[in-house]
Amino acid sequence: MHTDLLTLYPTLQPLAPALEALQAQAVSVPAGTQLFAQGAPCQGFPLVLAGEVRVACHSGDGRSLELYRVLPGELCLVSSASLFRGLPLGADGTSTQASTLLMIPPTLFEEWLAEPAFRTLVLGLFAERMAELTSLVDAVAFQKLDQRLAATLLGRGQDLHLSHQTLADELGTVREMVTRLLRRFEREGWIALGREHIHIQRSAALRALASGLPPPV
Repeated sequence: MHTDLLTLYPTLQPLAPALEALQAQAVSVPAGTQLFAQGAPCQGFPLVLAGEVRVACHSGDGRSLELYRVLPGELCLVSSASLFRGLPLGADGTSTQASTLLMIPPTLFEEWLAEPAFRTLVLGLFAERMAELTSLVDAVAFQKLDQRLAATLLGRGQDLHLSHQTLADELGTVREMVTRLLRRFEREGWIALGREHIHIQRSAALRALASGLPPPV
């Protein structure tokens, strides 16, 4: 696993001795495991070795908005921001599938920041994730919900096996609004709905709506 970790995170090569000592602490979790909670102290900096982690923030009324997902070889902005500032976590992290992670303790994270390669890696993460979050803010603030829903449906194949609540969580809205829009899409003949199943019939129409254009005839 030590070799696999360095393959995923090659810039950590100067920290190989420390990683060797930590490798036994890697944990494997099933899908749906909450790895960290919004408002809680950060317990460590996660390195994802396998699987995927969904990072989302929640409102007081129970709504959820997905910020990004962390794949093997990627880093978590929320965790690093919490460790940098010494503040509670700003979002939740949940495994979307069986995942393996190595948690870097906060004290070790601070020590590693003195290593130029690791510091560059973390700062690069901030630049990448901020670009993603800027796009998300733009979508939430300036795009209509039907446009965002159409964009969310695209790029997942012709058959989507997911619930209306899952889509609502990704879009930061309520299930009833998503259901209403999906039924509108179905009346237009763009999709066909089943139980936790959406079949894309006219992807060109969805693509046009997502781009703010009139659907093709």
